[in-house]
Amino acid sequence: MSRFHGLFVTGTDTGVGKTVVAAALTAALRAEGRNIGIWKPVQSGASIGSGATDAERLLRSTGINERAEAVAPFSFEEPLTPFLAARHAGITLTLKELITAGKPLMKRYEALVVEGAGGVAVPLTEDTLVIDLISELRIPTLIVARSGLGTINHTLLTASLLRQRRIPIVGAILNDCTVDSDDDSSTETNAELIERYGGLKVLGRFPRLLETTDTETLIHTVLTATHFMNIKQAISIQLKEHS
Repeated sequence: MSRFHGLFVTGTDTGVGKTVVAAALTAALRAEGRNIGIWKPVQSGASIGSGATDAERLLRSTGINERAEAVAPFSFEEPLTPFLAARHAGITLTLKELITAGKPLMKRYEALVVEGAGGVAVPLTEDTLVIDLISELRIPTLIVARSGLGTINHTLLTASLLRQRRIPIVGAILNDCTVDSDDDSSTETNAELIERYGGLKVLGRFPRLLETTDTETLIHTVLTATHFMNIKQAISIQLKEHS
């Protein structure tokens, strides 16, 4: 298998803001002159051309000149887990096919920011989960989690599964996109408790952003709201090791 370089952005659940974080990180890296690409191995819930797919949102947010079909080689309209969405479309996904579809992107960029589907235990094919794809790619992982109530449990469970598979974890970013009200006082202490009980570095807290947020605002947000250097270093180390 060809060596992949980059960062896998996973979530503790669906809808926790992986796409906006992945886009912001990619845009910030590219603004420094790095030839960084994006890859969404499989997506479901909308059709390419609708403008509503993660791949199209990633391209709009980062300004990368790629076809959405190249960024997301496997897209399915039904809002189901990738395995079921593919099966309902009459397609049998395999891990080998998913990885092979990403190799052209890897050849065009020095590294890829890879956005997963849902969380690490989401069924990807008939016999694999998202974590199996991460393991095969052998790249470090960034966890995106909601910032509100319930995030400690979800984040620590996600980190535990990744550690069982010896997958390096860069850290976690908490996202305000799912906070329903200002009454959720847990947002003030969740980061501290995740670090205490999970031995996991929380690299920042993303504010709630609109889907139409422009690229410059995304870059400013990731530079001011996160420990961006930690994330950048995780990618740079890989490139130095395999230069």
